[in-house]
Amino acid sequence: MKLRDELPVDHHLATVYRYGAGLCGLVLLTFGALGFADALSPFDTAGDEIAGMTTNLTLSVISTGVGLALLAGAVIGGNVASTLNMTVGALFVLSGFAHLFVLDRPANFLDFGMTNVVFSFVMGLVIATFGMYGRVSSKLPPDNPYRQRRHGRAPALPEVATRSAAREIARPEPWTNR
Repeated sequence: MKLRDELPVDHHLATVYRYGAGLCGLVLLTFGALGFADALSPFDTAGDEIAGMTTNLTLSVISTGVGLALLAGAVIGGNVASTLNMTVGALFVLSGFAHLFVLDRPANFLDFGMTNVVFSFVMGLVIATFGMYGRVSSKLPPDNPYRQRRHGRAPALPEVATRSAAREIARPEPWTNR
């Protein structure tokens, strides 16, 4: 079983995945471009700020790379964009936790401040939400392609009643001997 065989190809949720990846990719690309425009040092931890967050050239390169990856996912669309959004969102949240522990320490080579950590958490949750929209829920509607792929087509109510009644009839009573 391959994951690509389990995911539906064409559905109306692909638009949500595309716009989410594109929007978040543009935000990250803009942040990275502003870092390049400010001519920052690669591992400088002096506290240069762009858009209210501390940054350096290395963080600008990473932001630009992730932004370009999200924009590529937006161009490709569909399940690729959804899976990419979920993966990048999870990595942003993990990055937020990792950088929370290295604040004000020499290991903070990306010059993260508390605003960067909060941004990482918020952006990670936004990106992951765009990726999971319509895919992950306990109450997906019957016409959702992910539910149909996992559980088959939604049966009509009379068939459900008939099947459950047939199971009850076929099931022996616990107190009878057969």
